[in-house]
Amino acid sequence: MKRLLDKFLSMLHLDGRDWAVFLTALLLAFSIWLIHNLSLNYTEFVKVPVVAKCNIEGHSAVSSNKCDVVARCRTSGFNIFMANYSLNRTPKEILFESMHHKSGEIYYVTSADLNEYVHLIYGDIVSLDYFVSDTLFFRFPYEANRRVPVSPVAVFSYEPQYTSRGDLQVEPDSVTIYGEPLHLENIDRVYTEAIKLGALNTSTHGIARIEKIKGIRFSEESVRYSLNVTRYVEIQKRVKVTGRNVPGDKELMIYPSSALVRIKAVFPLSYTMDENLSFYIDYNDFQSSLTGKCMLKSDNLPEGVIGFETEPGVFDCFVDEK
Repeated sequence: MKRLLDKFLSMLHLDGRDWAVFLTALLLAFSIWLIHNLSLNYTEFVKVPVVAKCNIEGHSAVSSNKCDVVARCRTSGFNIFMANYSLNRTPKEILFESMHHKSGEIYYVTSADLNEYVHLIYGDIVSLDYFVSDTLFFRFPYEANRRVPVSPVAVFSYEPQYTSRGDLQVEPDSVTIYGEPLHLENIDRVYTEAIKLGALNTSTHGIARIEKIKGIRFSEESVRYSLNVTRYVEIQKRVKVTGRNVPGDKELMIYPSSALVRIKAVFPLSYTMDENLSFYIDYNDFQSSLTGKCMLKSDNLPEGVIGFETEPGVFDCFVDEK
């Protein structure tokens, strides 16, 4: 063999150094040829393994099996090589907006459904001729779940003479959580990330993510929030404090018997505050109080009143027999 190689080299008139140059040139030429051919477009059958993701209530978010999507495509030789001949390929996770239910844990998509996901499966530089795969079946195992409310975590500040009218609203106000039963039973609500807004002088809205919990999946990753902000004026009135729902054989004594009330109302005022506004202590509140201290109530405030504060904030109450 060595004699044959030496004879071949002598025919080429190459010594050892020239042979190294020759091999380098040959390797370079092969590389250029390979890159050129891989960059050309070809029509070929391409197979891509796929794992399905879908938000199906009561089921895992990711299928437990994978399916091969086979289609006749026109794309570069490089893409065909990577799709069909690369080893240990990781299946692509494709998020399907919806799937068809076959039975139990089995869901499926058809070739017609796959047309919307061509660029996710094969990439943006693929021209699809047609799918060979007709129907793909995926198994989504059952998963324990429960519905819990969403509690927004919010910190707001307002410009002077502005405040919120009503509480912060979130949509949806509850989500389905999935996970192991032992974990789920300890969760009675979920919280949003901190919503921090300052110097508000107009209504606001936005999107807030739900704080993640290890080992728990949510039916919604975020919620929409809205807050009604309005300008207000403050009106101060001193009112007499009375008792309500007091039994006929008893007398509710309240100290002090009057209060300074600061009423916040939407600006501009389209009404006048009734001189006969009534503020009272409910006898039932006194009965359920352990200390005899109660707060004022009012049920005849005009529409447009945002709220009120009293001075003092609480009142001492005593009951005497008549």
